[in-house]
Amino acid sequence: MQPLRVRDFAFESRLFLGSGRYPDPATMLRAWEASGTRCVTVALRRVDLKREREEKNLLDLIDRKRYTILPNTAGCFTAEDALRTARLARELGLGDLVKLEVIADEETLLPDAAATCEATRQLAREGFAVFAYTNDDPVAARKLEEAGAAAVMPLGAPIGSGMGILNPTNLRIILARARVPILVDAGVGTASDVAVAMELGADGVLLNTGVALAQDPVSMARAMGLACEAGRLAWLAGRMPRREFAAPSSPREGRIGS
Repeated sequence: MQPLRVRDFAFESRLFLGSGRYPDPATMLRAWEASGTRCVTVALRRVDLKREREEKNLLDLIDRKRYTILPNTAGCFTAEDALRTARLARELGLGDLVKLEVIADEETLLPDAAATCEATRQLAREGFAVFAYTNDDPVAARKLEEAGAAAVMPLGAPIGSGMGILNPTNLRIILARARVPILVDAGVGTASDVAVAMELGADGVLLNTGVALAQDPVSMARAMGLACEAGRLAWLAGRMPRREFAAPSSPREGRIGS
């Protein structure tokens, strides 16, 4: 498959994985390897940056020759907090990529569309390549693109729910109108959810809990990677038309090649 290109960045894999809720760091690293991902997200608000010199934090475990780090603003409930976190990531040498999350509600963890647009506009002015997490709302997606998002990330379902792609119709509308890459993010529970997202035409999928909380995270990670590739190939190939009635799969007359 062709790499996914977002601004000046190229990603060999269209599957993006998170770094939270794994049973241990070793399992996380083996899952990343099994999935084939080349970009992993890190929530900076959950990284202990005040560690003692001899101790390691999550950032130290990541092989930066192998993986691109996509810092994210998970846990931010205001545009101001998200801006502060993104700027900290840049100061730490993580570059200009940022996954922007501004959450509106502690129970549902649904995004705050207005605050996300506000933060996107400011970060774009400062030269960030913003991957903007949002609801599966075509209007919100369009406004984020207009605000300068480098990629828009509509949710498949609420964060951590594992319910899969709840609103394929809205995702189709978003994809049909988009002029920037669209990555489905959140709610993916198993490999078939990834395949569905990619078959709809998504440019990529970002997930975390579906792998981290699987009974066998490493095997699930491999399944997610294969599903991402299969779904992308199916979308590129173009599916057969749907029919209301049966149609014979073998010709009624003649022979193949006649």
